[in-house]
Amino acid sequence: MTVRVRALGAVAAALVLLLAGCSDGGDGESDGRITLRFQSLAWQQESVEANKELVKEWNATHPDVKVEYVQGSWTSIHDQLLTSFEGGEAPDIIHDASDDLADFAYGGYLADLGDLLPERLKSDIPKASWDTATFGGKVYGVPFLQEPRVLIANAKWLKESGVRIPTPQKPWTWPEFRSVSKELGDGDGKFGVAWPLKDPVSATLNLSLSTGGQLFHRRPDGKAEIRFEAADEVMPRTVHDQVNVDGSASGSTLGMGGSDTLPGFFGGKYAMVPLGFSYRQQISQQAPKGFDWQVLPAPAGADGLAQGVSPQTLSVAEDSPHKKEAVQFIDFFLRPANMVRLARGDWMLPTGKEALKDPALRTKKDDWATGTALAGHLRPAPAQSVRGYPEWKDKIATPALQEYYSGAIGLDELRRRLVKDGNLVLKRYQR
Repeated sequence: MTVRVRALGAVAAALVLLLAGCSDGGDGESDGRITLRFQSLAWQQESVEANKELVKEWNATHPDVKVEYVQGSWTSIHDQLLTSFEGGEAPDIIHDASDDLADFAYGGYLADLGDLLPERLKSDIPKASWDTATFGGKVYGVPFLQEPRVLIANAKWLKESGVRIPTPQKPWTWPEFRSVSKELGDGDGKFGVAWPLKDPVSATLNLSLSTGGQLFHRRPDGKAEIRFEAADEVMPRTVHDQVNVDGSASGSTLGMGGSDTLPGFFGGKYAMVPLGFSYRQQISQQAPKGFDWQVLPAPAGADGLAQGVSPQTLSVAEDSPHKKEAVQFIDFFLRPANMVRLARGDWMLPTGKEALKDPALRTKKDDWATGTALAGHLRPAPAQSVRGYPEWKDKIATPALQEYYSGAIGLDELRRRLVKDGNLVLKRYQR
């Protein structure tokens, strides 16, 4: 037994030496070039092509720093990153969303980019966008694409109804939106609006910013607490009443994702569907020939058109031995012209001020101009930096809002669950 163990140990030692002679630690090649792994979550064909083209352009002009494109998936990104961080195999450059960064940032997995970012990039992206990726005064991601929620409407239906068509300069108020929805429905299988609320929390929190709703508040000691106040009630009460009081919204769509509502929208069942701005691509590709649609701003409240967003971000792994070079690639990747290419590929808005000026993002075609008019109103999603938010969302808020919107519980019970049960969750994360 002892002889066998010694023999195996000798073989293992030889293999270690052999591997050491053939590798430079995984961050470069035998000729001394640095290799950075960039994990992208692009999934639409146009977006994937834009990402790969930019990587190719970088590699053609930076022979000493090679970027290797790695395809990731939005559906599994959190668990996949957690596994790769704990296993010491995280990509150098990480594509994610700002509302997924907090736990990784506080866990020490992401690099603080504050001193590495070039002034050009820092000044081009507004403070409101930087705030979405800043935790404890440190910057853990570069926000580069964002998506406001809008109303996608059947333009012919609205025109024939004679209702006032809202614009970013003169949007509907929430009461007006409710009134218009009633006017557009016929009470006989046709509805003014279809709310796809399979994930009700994000839509509720982000649209409630327009009425001044915050839900999450910081106490003087810095800890977060939940308060469901009058301003937080407006948006959810509007949806509840459209479904359960007015009959102007379809209850059958509450459990749907956005794409699930499109067949009914194309078929003339719903006049309007609240969706993310990027759904325009699906609609432009899938709408029947001759179907006339348009983008309207979401309803406005006491704080105007304000709404929360969780931008897509680029971060650098704390374990990366080449953080400086990784940030140089991010700077190249997010030059204004490149940011426009990425935005058009994803049918979303860039965060960069220079990119937003590009004429290609201000056209009437596909209503790009409506989206860019909303960019200045976008704010960090309310729960960006709240530890424990994912558990609160999954275990407390999602079932409570689903039951409220369907009419199974009332507003008082919704408040009790969100606040009382929710603060118990947050308390565990803030001891």
